[in-house]
Amino acid sequence: MALAILPAAVLAQEAPEPVAQETAGPQRGFVPGDLFRLQGATDPQISPDGSRIAYVRSSADIMTDKVVPSIWMVDASSGEQRPLVTGEGAHFTPRWSPDGKRMAYVSSDGSGAPQLHVMWLAGGESVALTGLPDTPGAIAWSPDGSHIAYTVRVPGKGTQLGAPPEGMPEGAKWAEPLEIIDKVNYRSDGGGYAQAGYDHVFVIATDGGAPRQLTFGDYDDGGPLSWSPDGTTLLFGSNRSEDAERQTMNSEVFALDVASGAIRALTSRFGPDGSAVFSPDGRKIAYLGFDDAKRSYENAELYVMNADGSDAHSLTAGLDRSIDTIAWVGNSTLYASYDDKAVTKVARIGLDGFVRVLVEGLTPGAHYDRPYTGGSFSVSDKGRVAYTASGTDRPADLWVTSSGKGERLTDLNGTWIDHKAMAPVRKLAVTAPDGRPVDAWLVTPPGLQPGQKAPLILEIHGGPMAAYGPTFSTDDQLYAAHGYAVLYTNPRGSTSYGEEFARLIDRDYPGPDYDDLMAAVDAAIADGVADPDNLFVTGGSGGGVLTAWIVGKTNRFKAAASQKPVIDWGSFTLTSDGAPIYHDHWFDKPVWEEPMVYWKRSPLSLVGNVETPTLVVVGAEDYRTPVSESEQYYTALQLRGIPTALVKVPGASHGGIAARPSQSAAKASAILAWFDRYRTDRAAPDSGQGAN
Repeated sequence: MALAILPAAVLAQEAPEPVAQETAGPQRGFVPGDLFRLQGATDPQISPDGSRIAYVRSSADIMTDKVVPSIWMVDASSGEQRPLVTGEGAHFTPRWSPDGKRMAYVSSDGSGAPQLHVMWLAGGESVALTGLPDTPGAIAWSPDGSHIAYTVRVPGKGTQLGAPPEGMPEGAKWAEPLEIIDKVNYRSDGGGYAQAGYDHVFVIATDGGAPRQLTFGDYDDGGPLSWSPDGTTLLFGSNRSEDAERQTMNSEVFALDVASGAIRALTSRFGPDGSAVFSPDGRKIAYLGFDDAKRSYENAELYVMNADGSDAHSLTAGLDRSIDTIAWVGNSTLYASYDDKAVTKVARIGLDGFVRVLVEGLTPGAHYDRPYTGGSFSVSDKGRVAYTASGTDRPADLWVTSSGKGERLTDLNGTWIDHKAMAPVRKLAVTAPDGRPVDAWLVTPPGLQPGQKAPLILEIHGGPMAAYGPTFSTDDQLYAAHGYAVLYTNPRGSTSYGEEFARLIDRDYPGPDYDDLMAAVDAAIADGVADPDNLFVTGGSGGGVLTAWIVGKTNRFKAAASQKPVIDWGSFTLTSDGAPIYHDHWFDKPVWEEPMVYWKRSPLSLVGNVETPTLVVVGAEDYRTPVSESEQYYTALQLRGIPTALVKVPGASHGGIAARPSQSAAKASAILAWFDRYRTDRAAPDSGQGAN
């Protein structure tokens, strides 16, 4: 019998609460409440002289059920740290002044939009420079420290059609006025329905005064912003093409004269160019971009050009990896981060293209519900690197390079997580049917003995052009503490293995990645851990697509949970906030010209084959894979009489479905409750310690 629509909390009630290993004392297993105890280091910003590091500490507030950021300062030699900006509200984006004596940051007391502040570090005095209706971003100090450039949204007037009737009586309450939408990009995931207006560049004096707007027009101008050494020019990125709304991947690097406001494009090819940074002497500009061939994946390459835009050339075409972040160290060297075979690295790249890895193993300090690659870094004037890293058992801490090797400066979770029985994670060798190696990792329940089997959850990453790695995941730890082994993989289409590997699913997704996933499950069974009679599958976004595809292709899984999936590519490409990209980068033609091409790649086309009990999970404000995708799959399963339930996470966007700790824990618990219904190895586990 099919199930009714249930909120996550109802399903979560069916899952047994893990109990302590002993009748008294702390709980040894990782439990949902532990999500409120986690802290992570993000956005490390090393001082120009390399002696101090400001970073953002991400912590969960159990009273507001939100992850809140605060700013801390660490001595890079001793590791001594102190709070810099904490307290009620959110505090983030620390940025050093060129002389290292002041700190710009964005802060809010919890009421109104966060604003730009500056702190004098010697005495601790701080002032708010802005009082804007929106939050400033892309903060950049001028070389002499006298000004800060930033971007912020400038409100505009939306299109008007007609007018409401006149003569509303005093005290009457009429309906809200009509909403008129006439833009292609009219809403964004996490941002909601767009308000009229555009992002523009401003500059403000650091000793106070009114800001001055530098860019204008019906364009969104974005950061990062970079000043020329003489303070006369700012670099920014923008898509100012004639059909910018429909050609969203066609941004350029622009040079802005600060005094006159004159703007000049420095790049001109078809493709996204941005993240431009002046060299210290101002003679060269480094930036990221690629030639857009309208494929589903391209590497972002590191380019260098002269300050006038001439002699642009790639330094990393031979690296075959996508560059994420860049910084100059001197006038002939760049530091860059990138993922390489699921490991995030920082490398030194010379103007001759020679690459030497300096640091590897960066990991994220926030958004760690699933084990995605990531992490962040900054570099001092002389090349000392501050970065975020950890293992698979906790979020990232703050690290710094000293004498050529990494040194950990913080231990944000050690006082409690060291006493937890965290699930071990190990690499699993997998070979695809065509002989290609596929990276995979196996998470096993704490205490699982050699030779013991456990029910297996195949957990599939999103993207699909993204990558998992050996990083911390609250979902995986909760699944393992509940007695399940977890298998996660990087099937073809995943990033960090080169363009050819990522493009193996171009115009063919879902497709041959299915075979890689099944080979990984077979490898986990052959390894001796996975119980072949108790297999389960879940994944989010691209992983939700593959989950729905899998249960339409095979009945080997006892139950499934498809999270925020695409179910019908035709409806998705016309309702997603990424609509201008999907119809011509993931398909050759729009859906009305070749509907059957879209249909054949849609999990909905296989719903007639589904026999697997399948849970459907989605954020109630998901504008990337809209709620309608999940609802139509749920309805189709209901009409077929397949056991199903629809879990909607209130207020959650696509990217923010696990942003609130209670919802993240409840979602994982609901999925476990669903899987527990269909386990046949034994009753639902009665301990948070794994198999015994």
